[in-house]
Amino acid sequence: MKVVLPGGTGQVGTMLDRALTAAGHEVTVITRSPSRAQDIGWDGTTLGPWAEVIDGSDVVVNLAGRSVSCRYTEENLRAMMDSRVDSARVVGEAIAAAARPPRVWLQMSTATVYAHSFDAAHDEATGVIGGSEAGVPDYWAYSVEIARNWERAQTEAPTPATRKVALRSAMVMSPDRGGVFDVLSRLVRLGLGGPVAGGAQYVSWIHDEDFVRAVEFLIDRDDIEGPVNLASPEPLPHRDFMRALRTAWRVPVGLPATRRMAELGAFVLRSDTELLLKSRRVVPGRLSAAGFAFAHPEWGRAAVSLVEQARTGRPGRAAGLVS
Repeated sequence: MKVVLPGGTGQVGTMLDRALTAAGHEVTVITRSPSRAQDIGWDGTTLGPWAEVIDGSDVVVNLAGRSVSCRYTEENLRAMMDSRVDSARVVGEAIAAAARPPRVWLQMSTATVYAHSFDAAHDEATGVIGGSEAGVPDYWAYSVEIARNWERAQTEAPTPATRKVALRSAMVMSPDRGGVFDVLSRLVRLGLGGPVAGGAQYVSWIHDEDFVRAVEFLIDRDDIEGPVNLASPEPLPHRDFMRALRTAWRVPVGLPATRRMAELGAFVLRSDTELLLKSRRVVPGRLSAAGFAFAHPEWGRAAVSLVEQARTGRPGRAAGLVS
């Protein structure tokens, strides 16, 4: 199988590249900074010679977009929007122009599209799209708008011969350096892995192995198109999420943080508190209905497996992030 990964040099792309290559597939990565023979350069905005590799491919998984691990300034938010929408648009143009278009286009999206919520979980059928919640920072609505425009660019692409799936991914937990699991684990080992702002906000997550398995599942299932939540079936409150992570690392205490402390920490880390404070209670309605079986459905055991891999330096099946 010929697989093309636009934007495939980040953590998630590296995971997929290694896993699919190990499975015997031919993987080509389209990137702004090509460094290997199987890499092809592009600018993420305009058609070019890179589009030739899409013609005749079997699968395209577009992961391109500016990292969300940054300060949510007006400039950075605009860069997040433009990089996601422009790359999805131009990938659609390349598929539309192909003489032999791929049979499926998986487009990265995000579970952030759903509303900040503490009660009912969001699946694809009944989940509430965010953007109009009361009592949250105004700019959170812009994050939702990014996700909606990202998906719209795929939906509106004129590619009738190619099945399209939007991957509404929760936070991907991987033992690799620099990912969200690595950052949270460092806080835990420093004794700072307590609840933030009370810890009632829900955390939706997916183990890296299940992320790769879900992608493979969706490639094979010709009957599934449109938005699909890639998230564990058991999201849990932040306080319980961090407690399980402390247990996995055998760290008995984690100092709690107030909202103000979280804001200061995010400033130092050049990140944003939305990643910590927004309550994302998302469940995999369509994957579960289609019979997908999670290898790591429960966070406590998933955390133990990830900690073991991180300690021993043994990457999992998926190892080498999009909120």
